[in-house]
Amino acid sequence: MSPLIQWYPGHIAKAEKALLEQLKRVDVVLEVRDARIPLATKHKRMEEWVGDRGRILVLNRVDMISPEARAAWEAWFRAQGEDPYFTNAQTGKGVAAVLKGVQTAGASVNERRRSRGMRDRPIRAVVIGFPNVGKSALINRLLKRKVVASARKAGVTRQLRWVRISDEIELLDAPGVLPAHLHDQDAALKLAICDDIGEAAYDDQRVAASLIDLMKVLDTLGPENPYQSALEQRYDLSLDHRTGETYLHDLAALRYQNNLNRTARTLLNDYRVGHLSALPLEWPIQTPELEPS
Repeated sequence: MSPLIQWYPGHIAKAEKALLEQLKRVDVVLEVRDARIPLATKHKRMEEWVGDRGRILVLNRVDMISPEARAAWEAWFRAQGEDPYFTNAQTGKGVAAVLKGVQTAGASVNERRRSRGMRDRPIRAVVIGFPNVGKSALINRLLKRKVVASARKAGVTRQLRWVRISDEIELLDAPGVLPAHLHDQDAALKLAICDDIGEAAYDDQRVAASLIDLMKVLDTLGPENPYQSALEQRYDLSLDHRTGETYLHDLAALRYQNNLNRTARTLLNDYRVGHLSALPLEWPIQTPELEPS
């Protein structure tokens, strides 16, 4: 039986405790998810944290999913009564709309203050999401300058920090938050594939093989087989009847001198940076459960 994927470092536990204290001051919650896995990157406590505050749902890394996937998710979320904002925090795409959304969501705060004879104050927003979904990059784009550390790996932000965007808005940059226990191992595998969890939590070979298995499953949902095509175009090796594990071994023999770890890391990196095309790992329809390799 494959070992479970679990990752809950001490700084996340401390950050969550500090976040709960700061939430008392917050008017609007920006929930940032990974557009490739918008369901796997939903925190189970998000509704509790949002409460009756304004909420902005941001699906970041829109450049890493197809236009068809974006349209499907947009329609699905709107059917749930939500209006998602799609962004690419690295380039700034969609960020201006998020800023307007924060202003709109927080407008009622100062309306209430004026009704009580009080002066307006800046809207206080917090950015919450799993590690490495692009929260700090989004904040830097909102600020139009690099103020908080940002990198393509989990666990860069370790402490909470308030930053002012303008006289109207203040933002709280919070470290990535994860459930203390990842009970849904299908979702945990997707977090590992997308690099939204610390590397110490998983084995590269197992996760890379699971990526292949998942891509094979996703191709059954439509007639065009874009996932298999992406693999064949990149590596000149068809899936045929191979499992994720046998594909990994055959790819290692074909291109990487039988070095399985190098093969696994290369395959994962190729997906993470977009070399395997802009393909999501979730669609807004029920998908078969993936058996971990």
